[in-house]
Amino acid sequence: MSLIIGISGGTGSGKTTVANRILETVRASEVVFIQQDSYYRNLKDLPLDYRQVANFDHPDALDNDLLVNHVRKLRAGEPIDLPIYDFRTNMRLNETRAVDPKSIVIVEGILIFAEPRLLEQLDIKVFVDTPDDIRFIRRLRRDIAERGRTVESVIEQYIGTVRPMHMQFVEPSKRYADVIIPEGGHNLVSIDLISGKIRERLAGALTSVGGQS
Repeated sequence: MSLIIGISGGTGSGKTTVANRILETVRASEVVFIQQDSYYRNLKDLPLDYRQVANFDHPDALDNDLLVNHVRKLRAGEPIDLPIYDFRTNMRLNETRAVDPKSIVIVEGILIFAEPRLLEQLDIKVFVDTPDDIRFIRRLRRDIAERGRTVESVIEQYIGTVRPMHMQFVEPSKRYADVIIPEGGHNLVSIDLISGKIRERLAGALTSVGGQS
């Protein structure tokens, strides 16, 4: 059975950086990395103008039924077809990516602790806690560079939905965390502790296999 690790925190907090630093400590063949962003609902039937102003920071924007189903499958040792989301068009692509189960599953996303069914699947819950101004600057840079956004549109979205939804859903979910990492991916001590737990789990799995042979 897989060890499921959830990494949450506000937009731009450094969740992906933390996940990548953890991934660097183990072999890629032992870990599955899933981002909640892949599970946004498909808005292809809406006009582009409506898609661009949709509230992507509310739990209802996500296909949590599919995400929970996929996490359960991976825990049970079953493969999944991971959806692929295009943030420039706000649509889910027709193709998917085949993902095989591994000993460790890392699930990352701003709202993973706000979904009770997903929360109960997580063995280790990590919250990355980063100051609001740092998070906003990171999001601004990312959305302009990677998602073709303008400065004005990023600011409007942040004020209109991102910040209110953070205060309503993301920040309160911090209470469910087993580990809170300040300063995101720069807090190497906290990351080393989590990586150590993963290595212990992998070593235990290898010992069990060796004992059965």
